[in-house]
Amino acid sequence: MVNDKIPTGSIEMLATGLEIINEAKTPPFEIDQSTADVNEEIRLKYRYLDLRTLRMSNNLVMRSKVNKFFRDYLYDQGFLEIETPILTKGTPEGAREFLVPSRVWPGKFYVLPQSPQQFKQLLMVAGTEKYFQLARCFRDEDNRGDRQPEFTQLDIEMSFIEQEDIFSLIEPMMIELVEKFYPNKKITAKPFPRKTYAECIEKYGSDKPNLRVNKEDPDELAFMWLIDPPMFKHSDSEKKLVASHHPFTMPNREDMEKYPDEPKKWRAYGYDLVLNGYEIAGGSIRIHLRDIQQKVFELLGVGEDEIKNRFGHMLEAFEYGAPPHGGIAPGIDRLMAILQNEPNIREVIVFPKTGDSRDLMMDAPNYTSLKALREANICLPEKLIAEAKKKGINLYGEQTQTAD
Repeated sequence: MVNDKIPTGSIEMLATGLEIINEAKTPPFEIDQSTADVNEEIRLKYRYLDLRTLRMSNNLVMRSKVNKFFRDYLYDQGFLEIETPILTKGTPEGAREFLVPSRVWPGKFYVLPQSPQQFKQLLMVAGTEKYFQLARCFRDEDNRGDRQPEFTQLDIEMSFIEQEDIFSLIEPMMIELVEKFYPNKKITAKPFPRKTYAECIEKYGSDKPNLRVNKEDPDELAFMWLIDPPMFKHSDSEKKLVASHHPFTMPNREDMEKYPDEPKKWRAYGYDLVLNGYEIAGGSIRIHLRDIQQKVFELLGVGEDEIKNRFGHMLEAFEYGAPPHGGIAPGIDRLMAILQNEPNIREVIVFPKTGDSRDLMMDAPNYTSLKALREANICLPEKLIAEAKKKGINLYGEQTQTAD
């Protein structure tokens, strides 16, 4: 009676008794088959059931194996795994930050880090030399379909290196990962091609070109290094100069000397790892000299008082012998989505949020009581309190039944 069409088709069990451990309701969707075609909001509301399916549980297992692989690989290369703070100080790194009010310091706020950028640079000043972390990062961005307000990156930083050292670390690591866990996939070119930003824009019209020979083949992996990106660009309003990556990236010294008054012509010592048309890692050689960092802040229009208040700790640290250093941060979510042939990163995140940043399973974000807000020294506008009351929300206690 062997059934080779199901995983347990060669197993028979003889029942000698029956004990009901817990009664279960009928699930809102079939869990013995893929839920790829099931309404995503229903899947996210009942994520604990969605994760029972073979496809989703396999995504979870493979992500765990890949994380372990990265840890083992970097440990073998002499890296230290170091945890950096989640509650920190607000600094502009390109996206809006999540604010966390301090109850014991009225009127003051922590933020959730967009990345461990400053901490890992300060670790280089501390003499750590080789750092990594599977870091949780947070960005309070507007609704974007395939972005998450919290995500995971493999954060890496090294001292006394050049750009080539990053390539020599990451490239063989990615190749070994694919060969070990995804032997059915083929890498288009080894070593990975290197193309400048200017070349990519001119030839492909994109800084993330898809270099696969067969664009429809999910088992073809076309890695590519993007190098020499612009150091600065103008914001959408064309009124302000902003950093193309972040303000801690080292500008090209030759460009600085050649175009001292034209910073938009400066290239950066930055690099992205592109896979099948998606950026899966970004990094740079960092500024380690106080005068250059001060100059970059000034070009970005950061005033002297703001430089001191927001970045004084970095500038002071550079005065104590900061070594040349650089790093990179592969995005675990995007990488796993590509390797698992999934259409978006939500399929490889255990408890993701919707495109508009809602957690349907936990019903978050949600209201809190006025008592908790007062303790955190937060005052809601009367308009929001009135809107909550219309929805049947009692901000002084628990949620009440709505009239409709």
